Amino acid sequence: MLTAEENDILTRVGADRPMGRLMRRHWTPVCLSEELPEPDGAPLLVEVLGERLVAFRDTEGRIGLLDELCPHRRASLLLGRNEECGLRCLYHGWKMDVAGNVVAMSSEPEGSPLLSKVKHRAYPVHEAGGFVWAWLGDADEAPAFRAPGFASTPDARVSILKIRIPANWAQITEGQIDSAHSSSLHSSDMVPARVERAAADDKAWYRPSTDKSPRMQTQTTSYGFHYAAIRRPIRNAATHNYVRVTEYIAPYISLIPPNGSYKVASVIVPIDDETTAFHFIAWGDPATTPDTAEWRAFTHAVPGVDLEADWSPKRTMANRFGQDRALMKEGNFTGIAGIPNQDIAMWVSMGAIVDRTRDVLGASDLAIVEFRRLMVDAANTVAAGGGALGADDPNIAPGEIASFEGVIGKDVDWRDLSGGAASVAAQ
Repeated sequence: MLTAEENDILTRVGADRPMGRLMRRHWTPVCLSEELPEPDGAPLLVEVLGERLVAFRDTEGRIGLLDELCPHRRASLLLGRNEECGLRCLYHGWKMDVAGNVVAMSSEPEGSPLLSKVKHRAYPVHEAGGFVWAWLGDADEAPAFRAPGFASTPDARVSILKIRIPANWAQITEGQIDSAHSSSLHSSDMVPARVERAAADDKAWYRPSTDKSPRMQTQTTSYGFHYAAIRRPIRNAATHNYVRVTEYIAPYISLIPPNGSYKVASVIVPIDDETTAFHFIAWGDPATTPDTAEWRAFTHAVPGVDLEADWSPKRTMANRFGQDRALMKEGNFTGIAGIPNQDIAMWVSMGAIVDRTRDVLGASDLAIVEFRRLMVDAANTVAAGGGALGADDPNIAPGEIASFEGVIGKDVDWRDLSGGAASVAAQ
């Protein structure tokens, strides 16, 4: 458990809070590229780290990210006209380009010196891997952008679901790095099978183990930490282990152990202290990776069907997440359709910010303990004037960090399989 003070440090993301300052020292995924589908289209409200911004794709296809309120009289630019390479405020016609330059002031006399004196707050952005990434800290401290592993291969397919969740980012991240829960919560969708390694089809995921009580081992890294969940395999249990290695890349990304068809990742970004943008990603070879429509259908996260227009889930605590009790009596463990929806039910049921002073942790929670310790310490380091965990680490290159899963000999150290060195074949 944590103290109340430590829980506050872990969960609060405002610009004046230690965790918020740490997150602003990283490139932050602020929206999906698909949310800005066309030049001169409707501006998009971006809510991230407790701030309200507006994004737009200009006439030439460039993306701008500005503070939401016009610098003139503070009207919202979300209602503005996106035209001729700029976003024009409806109130008095002031117009800003993607760099925040005020390029027109319809209400001011021609030749007004005010035009050259005013500049609106604009944020550096990059598009990669289906996301728009922004630097939300001091502009003069922005490091060169480096694409994440799932965007480092140009020919890879990247399929993303997005869900707006009324819960704090930390309890969602804890869910993504918790391997032990999958053997219970997801047991009807992650099915033990006599397969050589984890597999997937359009109905379920399959694992070569019936073991519900993994042994956990963790190791701190320069970018966060990784851990192994070690289980007994169905075959060759006397000589082999079934090992799943998860990588946590602070502060936003978790690389989930893959299956034989595609890799899996999550990107978890605070909207504010009590709301989070959750992204679940399938990526890899286009021949075996589901496309976006297939991925969202498999996970029951289809906009308009499972999700509202703002990505909020239609399944809520009020309707018990669509839980089917008759299906549970027939053997389905949760009665909730879709792996992410099962997780969301747990995260939301805890309350917007879980009280970590009261939870009781066991041996299977070793990764949770490591995450809490690591991130509280990292936030305190930034607050004391130190560097941000994993920020601009010269030892990290796109694609070098890799999760792993497989049945391996008991004499093999899982630490030798991480960081892209996972070359030991499943047995």
